[in-house]
Amino acid sequence: MTTDNQQPLISHLIELRDRLLRGLLAVAIIAACLLPFSNDLYHFLAEPLLRHLPESSTMIATEVASPFLIPFKLTLSISILLAIPVLLFQLWAFIAPGRGKPLTDT
Repeated sequence: MTTDNQQPLISHLIELRDRLLRGLLAVAIIAACLLPFSNDLYHFLAEPLLRHLPESSTMIATEVASPFLIPFKLTLSISILLAIPVLLFQLWAFIAPGRGKPLTDT
């Protein structure tokens, strides 16, 4: 039984899908902008560690794909961090319409 101010379940799911896609799009756009700089970001982050290693030492990869994937994982993590305002806004925009309504009909 729905009243005028309540939405059916399908419209809630459609709105949730739209909010999730907007958040994912924000992360994807930021990641696409940062991908050309992924190696630079990795070297910037690894530089303090490299300074404290002994002179003849280097960092080693423990897995085959690590040297290739770590800069991309770092870029994705930074993209998510930079997109936090958009993600939180989308979360709040989905939750806020239901806020303040009583849980029971008393």
